[in-house]
Amino acid sequence: MKIKSLIKILLTLTLVFGFSSAWAKNIKWSMAGDSLTLDPHAQNEGPTTQVSRQVYEALVTRALDMQIVPQLATKWKAVNPTTWYFFLREDVKFSDGTQMTSEDVVFSILRAKLPTSDFKEYISSISSVKAIDKYTVQIKTTEPNPILLNQLSNIFVMSKAWSDKNFSTAPQNWNASQETYASVNAMGTGPFKITLREPNTKTVFKKNSKWWGNVEHNLTSIELLPIANAATRVAALLSGEIDLVTDAPVQDLGRIGSSAGHKVVSTPQMRTIFLGMDQGADELRSGNTGDNPFKKKEVRQALYQAIDINAIQKKVMRGLSEPAGIITFPGVTGYTKDLDKRLAYDPEAAKKLLADAGYPNGFDVELRCPNDRYVNDEAICTAVVGMFGKIGVNVSLNSQTKSKHFKELKNKKGDFYMLGWGVPTLDSHYVFHYLYDTGASWNRVNFSDTRVDELIKVMEGEVDLEKRNAAIAEAWKIVKDDISYLPLHHQVISWASAKNVNVPIRPNNEPLFRFSSKN
Repeated sequence: MKIKSLIKILLTLTLVFGFSSAWAKNIKWSMAGDSLTLDPHAQNEGPTTQVSRQVYEALVTRALDMQIVPQLATKWKAVNPTTWYFFLREDVKFSDGTQMTSEDVVFSILRAKLPTSDFKEYISSISSVKAIDKYTVQIKTTEPNPILLNQLSNIFVMSKAWSDKNFSTAPQNWNASQETYASVNAMGTGPFKITLREPNTKTVFKKNSKWWGNVEHNLTSIELLPIANAATRVAALLSGEIDLVTDAPVQDLGRIGSSAGHKVVSTPQMRTIFLGMDQGADELRSGNTGDNPFKKKEVRQALYQAIDINAIQKKVMRGLSEPAGIITFPGVTGYTKDLDKRLAYDPEAAKKLLADAGYPNGFDVELRCPNDRYVNDEAICTAVVGMFGKIGVNVSLNSQTKSKHFKELKNKKGDFYMLGWGVPTLDSHYVFHYLYDTGASWNRVNFSDTRVDELIKVMEGEVDLEKRNAAIAEAWKIVKDDISYLPLHHQVISWASAKNVNVPIRPNNEPLFRFSSKN
């Protein structure tokens, strides 16, 4: 009798645990670099936002087709050109079970405007935000803002009570290497919650049972396992240790695609890769000329015309890139195909330009690049170093992890650097406001032009689309002619996964696991 009872118990346990494991759907996700921080307002960086968006939500968001749709707000209206009302969902709870109200939205927008926020440029036009009642928020702008919704789609809402309790009322000062509770913990209203955070090693997301939305995924958990080395990342995918890689190396796509258990999908990304040159310094930090050659347009043009972008596209990118003439991509308001044409590759013309500028023997300079952020970033930099050498410019390559690269760039180290820029608002204003506006946080080329500053103001406040588009076109013409940056290419992204994993690819390179499944 005892043996029968024991067998019955063992069978019951087997059925229970077998059933549970069959329904436990976990996706192991990898990319070259980790999120820089969990603080949703501290770093405006793609992989960081990818992680935040699984946990945090905004008033509005972009759907799978990239259209703006309601999220924490169900509807909104502009009562006059500078006053908006947002009406919140009344059934939203943070993952700790507390109710989300207008107080949290007001707190979060004001927090994102603080000096240590890397999102303050997004919402610089907001002059005030206040709670009208428990579920109504009023936002006022200094002038009419035709892209306010686009901007708000990236301002994540935090719990005021949680932030107060954990001394995180201001965004982490990431540039100063500050650590806060919010930089290593997260608590939002989204479909997942973070239960383990080991920076650069492992981040575990669990399904948020308190999420207000319609659950369309079948996942119980996600594990983010960053692997810097491309070969190791691919090996982990092919061996089954990893289910999804959102930055599959171009040189391995054929091998992955030929695997019976794997698949590859690619799409043009909303990101342009380029090189920046500090034109503000009187003398190069890494140079040998005693001055700053980058101040001279002839030098900038010489470097531009020394770049064989077709060779980079063919040999480094394996065809998965599109040569760029400006630092924004098709689909952005203000982009035109004529502007996107490059100057001709011409090493002899480049040498003459250098000689005319007073550098017949070239000069020395250091090029700083990330090695774990963009598709083949270090390989691209290695290629251009060789190309610059052919015109007499001796470039030493400083390649390092993105966390060091971006931090040193923001702290004004380096003369010459690689950067990639996505445009989550899909509007040229975002590019100008961050990269060309005088004194802007990412304007490390120190570009400054009174007319461009004026045109940026028009982009911010002009609701007449014809006048606004004319301002954007004029601004692009000025900066393209100035050659403040050296455009390289518009990036193409490739995701690789096990065949039983379905994660919709999007041009902003953000996986939305709430629409994902594992069979």
